[in-house]
Amino acid sequence: MVSNVSDMAREPDERHRPIIGLTTYLEQAQTGVWDVQASFLPKVYFDAVTRAGGIAVLLPPQPVDDEIVARILDGLDGIILTGGKDVDPARYGQQPHPTTDAPRLDRDAFEDALLLGAIDRELPFLGICRGAQVLNVALGGTLIQHLPEVVGSTRYNLGEGNFNEVAVAVAPDSELATLVGASVDAKVYHHQAIDRVADGLSVSARTDDGIIQAVELDSVPFGVAVQWHPEETYDDIRLFSGLVDAAQKYSAAQKYSTARNSTARSHRA
Repeated sequence: MVSNVSDMAREPDERHRPIIGLTTYLEQAQTGVWDVQASFLPKVYFDAVTRAGGIAVLLPPQPVDDEIVARILDGLDGIILTGGKDVDPARYGQQPHPTTDAPRLDRDAFEDALLLGAIDRELPFLGICRGAQVLNVALGGTLIQHLPEVVGSTRYNLGEGNFNEVAVAVAPDSELATLVGASVDAKVYHHQAIDRVADGLSVSARTDDGIIQAVELDSVPFGVAVQWHPEETYDDIRLFSGLVDAAQKYSAAQKYSTARNSTARSHRA
């Protein structure tokens, strides 16, 4: 009987769709007669998750403690830290640059707690743009607050909602390389980037001027973060598929562990 439970848990069910949490913005929004603060996320994010075979669940910024984080993560098989406003520079010991966004302290705290909780339980995660910066800062790294002062152009942020496309070289033997190959034509929209890389992270992609475009957390089965916006390339869901595949394996392992513990308890009884 135990071997049957083991076999079922070890072999992923192709019909099993893992639950992927996506962090969201808190923005002023208008609809009909209402003009209120609301949880917001562009549809392209959760469309990509759905097309990759996952179930998207949106996570609004909210107060958290260890118990709340645990309850949220208990319901997820993977998590995506999405794009948005700049991380508060105080989190990495700097004063804000004149171009740095006003801090969103609620979102910073919420995503930091979720991410560290996910890392602790090896829950698969994907960081996108701000998400890559949140990861680096959470683990002790720093950010370049305004790239035009470093690279001498606005190639990474054209403004007015216009994404630029830049060539990104991917490090061989990285998790990212297994997903997207040796290079990516990446859609970018960021005026900040990773500066000092946090301990435990490996740089897995850069542009030709040396700007970091992806990092990976080596201590977990799947922890990838990219500075570009893969959700904006509709015909390429490789990063989302990689997360969904890892989330399926995570879910199967959790079910196997639960079944094995249940069987052990019944035998002791």
